[in-house]
Amino acid sequence: MRISVSDAKAQLTELVRRAEAGEEVVLTRHGHAVARLAPIKAAVDPAARRRLLEHLRAAAAPTLGPAAARSQDVLYGGDGLPE
Repeated sequence: MRISVSDAKAQLTELVRRAEAGEEVVLTRHGHAVARLAPIKAAVDPAARRRLLEHLRAAAAPTLGPAAARSQDVLYGGDGLPE
């Protein structure tokens, strides 16, 4: 939605509500966009962010063992050379 700054003065509460709901509200002056109303995203709790990063690192850790050692055996023939 585009609205002039002068018209927005009378509708500020409604425009803020629409921006909070996710609608893009662009304020214009003489037909040119000058500002945008957008919701502020909640800050992530540092402890929750750390837990998430630790979880992702653990999930991405390489798997060692028999399956990992033979995972590319299909690429090689019986003589050990690439097919």
